[in-house]
Amino acid sequence: MVGLLQLPTLGLNSTRIEFYLKKAKERGCRVLLFGEYIINPFFKELQTFPISMIKEQTNSKIEFFKKLSHEFDITLVVPIIEVKADKFYKKIAKISPKSINYYTQQILINYNHWNEEAFFANPIKELQSPLIFTIDGFKIAIMYGFEIHFDKLWEEIHRKRVDLVLIPTASTFESKNRWRELLKTRAFLNNCYIMRANRVGEYKDSHHKWRFYGDSMFISPDGEVLIRLEDRESMLIEPISKEELRESRRGWGFGLALRKRGEL
Repeated sequence: MVGLLQLPTLGLNSTRIEFYLKKAKERGCRVLLFGEYIINPFFKELQTFPISMIKEQTNSKIEFFKKLSHEFDITLVVPIIEVKADKFYKKIAKISPKSINYYTQQILINYNHWNEEAFFANPIKELQSPLIFTIDGFKIAIMYGFEIHFDKLWEEIHRKRVDLVLIPTASTFESKNRWRELLKTRAFLNNCYIMRANRVGEYKDSHHKWRFYGDSMFISPDGEVLIRLEDRESMLIEPISKEELRESRRGWGFGLALRKRGEL
């Protein structure tokens, strides 16, 4: 079982999070995904916070999630803002009961109204593989939402025969249908499950109202949306199947076609 939490930005409400983790454990969940900007403020708000406050916030929440991961025996996949030498880095923490690993976002949004690339200190360099790990025999990859637009990262997903891709997002404005179609296509072309956790809530500035619309979803290896959430705080827990993965890969044969040509 794998799952996601669809949430707004949280204060460190231990009772609330422990409630969700307890329910996830009861359902047999092994991996739980959080959306972007859940434990830290949204990017636009982040720019107004003291660096020391963000550093303390991240460090305390990492310790909190390490405790929960160990207590409930669930691997938690949590986007964070790391502070080093007074610089911000956008990362994902994979917190298991025994260890913690980090994935640094490789490609950041750089639009005029939303320029994370200019704000964060994430290095701009040759692309590396997304973070890939194994739980219960399933290969699981993590990448940030904006990164799913880039084929180079998906080549690694296909080459390493990843079974499930976890994608935290903070999608807003009128992008709901575009995200659905893009995620369905990526799942189908790579014959893998995709689980996308999008945040909910609002942020207003002088020019825009940023409405984070949820629509978190779980997609099959055939590119079908199996279940999706609406626009309220909620949790989703679903099974993944080796047999369904095998049937999809045999049926469509995309990997076989590439292997015949020495591409995998």
